[in-house]
Amino acid sequence: MNGNPFALRALLGPSAVLCRTALTGSHGVALPPFIDHHVHLHLIDESGFAAGGIAGVVDLGGDPVALARRPLELIPHLAYAGAILTAQGGYPSGRTWAPSSIWREVTDSSLHPGVAGGAATAVEEQVAFGAAVIKIALHSDTAVFDAATLGAIVEVAHENSLPVVAHVQGEGMLRLALDAEVDVLAHAPFSEALTPDLVSECVEAGQQWVSTLDIHRDAPAAISHATQNLAAFAAADGRVLYGTDLGNGELPVGINVREVAAIHAAGIQGSALIDTLIDAWPYSDALAGVATFIPGDPPASIEDIPRWLANATVVPHEELVHDD
Repeated sequence: MNGNPFALRALLGPSAVLCRTALTGSHGVALPPFIDHHVHLHLIDESGFAAGGIAGVVDLGGDPVALARRPLELIPHLAYAGAILTAQGGYPSGRTWAPSSIWREVTDSSLHPGVAGGAATAVEEQVAFGAAVIKIALHSDTAVFDAATLGAIVEVAHENSLPVVAHVQGEGMLRLALDAEVDVLAHAPFSEALTPDLVSECVEAGQQWVSTLDIHRDAPAAISHATQNLAAFAAADGRVLYGTDLGNGELPVGINVREVAAIHAAGIQGSALIDTLIDAWPYSDALAGVATFIPGDPPASIEDIPRWLANATVVPHEELVHDD
């Protein structure tokens, strides 16, 4: 493998490049920038992302004002949903981690901006503060949207060319999301084992699922359901996005090797695993100016990849010299 670019790309995908850093001469592998597709910046210290190999993040629930004020030039690059849209009394209202600034109650299906509690009003607020996606909550243990209000939120989001991401938890919630044409699930479904037909329907609808497997590591039923469902979704050609729900418990800032290993254990391996990390969603293009660099020898086998990724860091393109 060492020094063989063809074997490297067979293992990691066509974007993998053997290279060295111009400053230190350290040899390694460069890949497109890694993105964590589910974080909550208000709950963490973001200063360790670059050193930990993550160049971009997608914040799926935060104060839209604070997110809009964050300097654009910082690493990690940031795309965000702004506030989570929820039904009156719905998740995550009442949670200690969720101040009122990070969620909005939507109580009216109105498509006219300016209506208090209206669907269009809530979506347009997030759009005004620079949201790249719209996040909704569908949690069966709390109040959830009726079909008309949910449909209105999705309609207005799509009119603004924004995908809708849903926190789906509990019986019937995935069905509700599918019927409303929700684009992305913020978590691989973990409440129940899905039927093959339902998984196929998700794939046929073009849904994408963010992994977030490691948050369930101490919940045997949830990790079993999430792993089984993600494996079936990927096997049916569903598009999987690496994401950690960073801020939810004790998770590392940067590459989470437990998350990577859990995705690998779900059968998403080799270049398919790398694809979950380098997928540019919801950015229109790959992040400019930087690469993820893993120093040292490339992995010798597919089984070595999760551990190998632990050494990833973010490096400016101009500091990398290609060996091939």
